[in-house]
Amino acid sequence: MGKEIALKIQGEIERLTNKTFKFDERVGEGWYSAVYFLKTREIAKKYKQDKVVTMQFFQKEHAVLCGIDEAIALIQTFADAPDTLEIYALKDGDKIKPFETVLTVKGGYHQFGFLEGIIDGILARRTSVATNVYRVVKAATGKKVIFMGDRDDHFSNQVGDGYAAYIGGMTAQATHAMNEWWGEKGLGTMPHALIQLFNGDIVEASRAYLNTFPDDDLIALTDYNNDVITDSIKVGKAFGKKLKGVRIDTSKTMIDKYFIRHEEVLGTFDPRGVNVPLVKALRHALDEEGLQHVQIVVSGGFTAERIKQFEDEEAPVDVYGIGGSLLKVNIGFTGDNVLLDGEHEAKKGRRYNPNPRLEKVNL
Repeated sequence: MGKEIALKIQGEIERLTNKTFKFDERVGEGWYSAVYFLKTREIAKKYKQDKVVTMQFFQKEHAVLCGIDEAIALIQTFADAPDTLEIYALKDGDKIKPFETVLTVKGGYHQFGFLEGIIDGILARRTSVATNVYRVVKAATGKKVIFMGDRDDHFSNQVGDGYAAYIGGMTAQATHAMNEWWGEKGLGTMPHALIQLFNGDIVEASRAYLNTFPDDDLIALTDYNNDVITDSIKVGKAFGKKLKGVRIDTSKTMIDKYFIRHEEVLGTFDPRGVNVPLVKALRHALDEEGLQHVQIVVSGGFTAERIKQFEDEEAPVDVYGIGGSLLKVNIGFTGDNVLLDGEHEAKKGRRYNPNPRLEKVNL
């Protein structure tokens, strides 16, 4: 098929958006392949072109699979005569078990073997992000979660990570790039930088925001002055029903001024950063001022475990913002050649593991 830069394929992304994958054409030249794969390709061309291998891919966790469409696009774009290959695969979004085969490719090693490590990497990153997101969304018990991972990794990863987050169950993301493959736009309101421009005056910063973006929801960031309750009430009184919510993002090194004023509540918990007692105190203060409609958004160092703790303690959070913890690549994939001309031939400890859930892929 050649070295096309972009290729439209069957699968979830095409169904959703008709977007195309874009690859660096140097993939076909072996630029991103481990050198020993390239050397083996040359040897296979010279001595074993008539041999047919079956390569299968698996991992070792309970996970949400992602990256299959991308891996198939890669094969179709860069393999030699990809239409002669026989491919079976699960689908992006499938729940998978440890050691379950998710993809098999059958053909001449010289046709596709040099892509093994790249496929492993695609599946590892996409599945890790999708699985991390799935666990976070599950921990949040139905509450909205926003993917805010733009600052936690190289920007070039945003498109694929955003798609993986979507597959994991997240439908709100911080940048337009994160939404590219599933057809939405980025979501967000104000950073601390906006409030700084107004000398820390949260009301004036919010007024400027509302005047500039009158059709957007107003969600005020109220931890700039390290006094989230005071500033939340200020914007609540200033904007009433126009205020959709307040977001608190208190640094882990800071203790909010509320606890300085109420030292009697200290001693039973860590008062630094965003914590359950602070969120409960904020909810109570908003309700006391007739601001029951104002939602509470929390962000800053959240993980699935921390969200579960907040939910177990009945923290009155409406929306969680989460970033870096979703991008941990903690699921590794392995590609093994397990059959040679249809007969078992694999390194010790590996074997052909057929999976009836696999479906044939038509390139």
